[in-house]
Amino acid sequence: MGRVLIVEDDLAVGQVLLRQVRWGGHDGLVFNSLSDGLAAAADYLPDVVCLDVNLPDGNGLDSIPSFAESPGRPEVLVLTGRASAADAEKAIRGGAWDYLCKSDEYKGFSDSLHRALAYHSIQEQAAPRNLDLGRMIGCSPAMKACHERLAEASACDAKVLVTGESGTGKELAAWAIHSNSDRRDKSFVVVDCAALPPELVESMLFGHRRGSFTGATESRVGLVEQADGGTLFLDEVAELPMAVQKAFLRMLQEKKFRPVGSDREVSSDFRLVAATNRDLDQMASDGTFRADLLFRLRALTVHLPPLHERGDDVREISLDAVARICERQGVRTKELSPEFIRALSLYSWPGNVRELLNAIEQAVAKAWGHDTLQPVHLPTALRATVAKASFVETHAAPAPAEDETRTAVSLPSLEEHRNKVTRRYLEELLRATRSDVNLACGISMLSRSRFYALLKEHGLARQ
Repeated sequence: MGRVLIVEDDLAVGQVLLRQVRWGGHDGLVFNSLSDGLAAAADYLPDVVCLDVNLPDGNGLDSIPSFAESPGRPEVLVLTGRASAADAEKAIRGGAWDYLCKSDEYKGFSDSLHRALAYHSIQEQAAPRNLDLGRMIGCSPAMKACHERLAEASACDAKVLVTGESGTGKELAAWAIHSNSDRRDKSFVVVDCAALPPELVESMLFGHRRGSFTGATESRVGLVEQADGGTLFLDEVAELPMAVQKAFLRMLQEKKFRPVGSDREVSSDFRLVAATNRDLDQMASDGTFRADLLFRLRALTVHLPPLHERGDDVREISLDAVARICERQGVRTKELSPEFIRALSLYSWPGNVRELLNAIEQAVAKAWGHDTLQPVHLPTALRATVAKASFVETHAAPAPAEDETRTAVSLPSLEEHRNKVTRRYLEELLRATRSDVNLACGISMLSRSRFYALLKEHGLARQ
């Protein structure tokens, strides 16, 4: 018997779905708001969540990751009366198991529910895989989802495309895939495609024979051959020249290549992992990246979340970095003051983990002779941004002072007063953050769905 959580604001529809769940021999609960549904997911530990889209306190599509990452790790079925192609794509990209349109007969719901419950049961029974994550620090929900993808990639030999913003740790993810795979005892060869000299790309990748071109005074084994039996990591694969992409595609298909100046082909049995911070689909549409090569690269995809979506991981990464830097310098590990940690949490980290590590290294250098890191040790530009965000948080405009002579009868209701203060706070928050949603949510401690719901409730738009 499975457990099904239904989040649906239409009571009649909720009851119809609940009856179908129980007719299938399963247990079910119905809630009519996102907030109640998310709270129930933490306690009820459902196997499947049936999620409506238009709910009183937000859009269900925005909450798919929150439900999917709740303690029970349920599958999410989206069921809507206003289906659209754009929403269907958004739902699946957000991690939904299926996207269904409501109808009088609710065709397909029972079948999809049955398949989702069966899949979830198999997932629960699968033995957890212990990964050696190396220097990948963090246990936030976003990173836990990433770790699951890394485990899947490590367990097979398929090609993997690692995506994510610059500085999120794509090379560390590639190393984790290699070090947890059956190829761990062989070479891990890194190719920085952005740093390959255009005139020497083929020579560096495929090798060359002596005398094949001016300056080739001796034969050289290429990076592809060096990766034989191990893993070839193509970093910034979007920078691979178009002329080389064709040769590389053939090499991926045949596992053979011809070194520059050679009349014989060489084979190399390697596992390919590629990484990019670019939109390869858009590049393929624009004709700047081969679509057939893109299809070959991403048998599996691992996406690394930006640092501002990783919550308390910032603190954990900082503690680890400080300990390593102090050990390297031969000094006692420095403490992190609460104010220092708070400053880190208020910053949006556009440069992601790389920027955080650089900031920590600067802070440790500035704090020479001090046992505890303080905000003053952080880079000035970072402190200025944090000071601005902190001012907005601590100096939100208060409600106007009431005339002390007013009678209790003339006072507004508590709800009216709360709405007025909330609207004023939101207006000031939008102005101060220039409508930067990530920064606004960080300051207000609101989820994105709740933040958008409040804007809608008070008739405010992002400025």
